[in-house]
Amino acid sequence: MPELTYPIETERLFLRPIELADASPIHAYHSLEAVAKYQFWDPRTLDDVMVEVQKWVASKQIDGEGELALAVALKTSGELIGDLFFKITDAAARQGTIGFSFNPMVQGQGYATEAAHALLELGFDTFGLHRVFARCDARNTASWRVMERLGMRREAHFREHAVFKGGWDEEFYYAVLEREWRRQGGRKIGRKA
Repeated sequence: MPELTYPIETERLFLRPIELADASPIHAYHSLEAVAKYQFWDPRTLDDVMVEVQKWVASKQIDGEGELALAVALKTSGELIGDLFFKITDAAARQGTIGFSFNPMVQGQGYATEAAHALLELGFDTFGLHRVFARCDARNTASWRVMERLGMRREAHFREHAVFKGGWDEEFYYAVLEREWRRQGGRKIGRKA
């Protein structure tokens, strides 16, 4: 597996391994109902976030199938504004998945799209994946719009397939193949997110 060099740099962002000191800024948005609403977790306490951060600190590299957790920081100030995950789900079939959570204070500025674009580049250019997918709650318009801006296509809409937070879950699955990504020229991204 390739050895990753950090930070991963985009036009306006640094993507880097999560550190223990990131617990407080991550808690600032993981504790919000607006962020937790579509996640598998409820608003997190600082202790909850510390438990997760301790797991994420260990995931700086991927060896075979595994997960990578990254902090997203602004280049201008170093402020942590979100977190990402990248996971190789099937090394033999060259499949991976991405996910993201961002502080609502930065929503609408294109940061999620820019950071997720870097994850797709990582998957296709660094890890040689064939297909990358992502999923979200069907009501999470901001999330699926990011996926569409990345050139991912909606592959599935699962209706009432699971009970989620006391109600029926509706979930979208999006994906892009490596050849589609290349045909789009690595999907030049815009500023809106």
